[in-house]
Amino acid sequence: MEAYLYRKLDEGRVQCDLCAHGCKIHDGDRGICGVRCNTGGVLNTLVYGRLIARNVDPIEKKPLFHFYPGSRSYSVATVGCNFKCRFCQNADIAQMPNDQGGAIAGRIVSPEDVVADAIIQDCQSIAYTYTEPTVFFEFAYDTARIAHGKEIKNVFVTNGYMSEAALNMMAPYLDAANVDLKAFSDDFYKGRCSARLEPVKSTLRRMRQLEIHLEVTTLVIPGLNDAPEELGRMAEFIAAELGPETPWHVSRFHPTYRLTDRGPTPVETLEMARDIGIAAGLRYVYTGNVPGLEGEKTFCHKCGRMVIDRWVFSIRQNLLDQGRCRYCNAPIDGVGM
Repeated sequence: MEAYLYRKLDEGRVQCDLCAHGCKIHDGDRGICGVRCNTGGVLNTLVYGRLIARNVDPIEKKPLFHFYPGSRSYSVATVGCNFKCRFCQNADIAQMPNDQGGAIAGRIVSPEDVVADAIIQDCQSIAYTYTEPTVFFEFAYDTARIAHGKEIKNVFVTNGYMSEAALNMMAPYLDAANVDLKAFSDDFYKGRCSARLEPVKSTLRRMRQLEIHLEVTTLVIPGLNDAPEELGRMAEFIAAELGPETPWHVSRFHPTYRLTDRGPTPVETLEMARDIGIAAGLRYVYTGNVPGLEGEKTFCHKCGRMVIDRWVFSIRQNLLDQGRCRYCNAPIDGVGM
C-alpha cells in the first residue's frame, strides 16, 4: 500500500515525512524503521494490517492510570520501529526487520475487523502499542477514524518521534498517549536509541497544545539516566511545560536485548525518582515494574489520601466519587476518572 506523508525527490528518491528522521530513501531501499520501502519512486508501507500482536489489555498496562481507569483496551501492533534502543523490551517484534534481514511477519487484519472485535470484547479504547505506532501509521490512522465514529477511544503508546504533520493528521482521532521520555540527554538518545531528544520534547509540547490526554513514562536505567540531576530536569520539564497534572511513570529496568551489562534498577532508585517528581510539583508520580510499592497507587494531590488502590495492572479499590476525592472533594485530573 502507498504510504502517507512522503515527498518525491530527484533520481527516484523519496523523502518520508512521517517521523523526525526524515529519511531520504533511494529506489529499492527502506527507511530506518525497516517497514517503509521506495519502489520505483513510490513509498510503500510493508506492514499495513499485518498485525504481529493483538490482545485485550487493561488500560493500566499501557501504562495509562488517568484515562478511564479499570477499562479494557484492544491492543495491536505490527513489526518495526524507528528507534534502535539497546534496551528494547519488545525487540523480537520491534527490531525484527532490521535484525532478521528485512523480515516482515504478521497476520492480515482489516481496520474494520479490529474495531468490530474491540466492540465484541467490550473494549473502551484501541491502543496502538508494543512497537512504535508511528511506523504503522496508515493502519493506525484508518482504524482510529472508524473507531472514533463508533465512540471508541484511541491511544498511542509511543516514543514521541512522529513528525508534526503526522501528529496533526492523527490528532482529531487520538484521545490519549503515553510517551516514553527515555532520558533528558541528547547523548543518551544518540548513543542508546539512534535518535535525538528535542523532537520528543516537541511532540510532548504539541500533544499538550492539542489537548490529547498525556502521560509520560521513563525507564530508569542504572548508570545511564538515573542521576538525580537528570531526573530533576526531566521532572521540571514535565511540570513546567506539560503541566503538574501530567502523570509520570518511572519504571524498573531489567537487563534485555543488547543492554545486559547491569542489573535491574534498585527499588531505592525508583523511590528517589518518585520523590524528585513530587518535589518538582508533579501531582501523580508512579513507580512501575515493581509490584506492591506505594507508587502504584493514586493519591489526592490536595489532602494526600489514597483514592485508587492498584496491584500491578489491577484496581483493587476505587474511592473516587465522579472523578473527585471522596474525602476533600478535590478533582482528580484525568479523563473518565
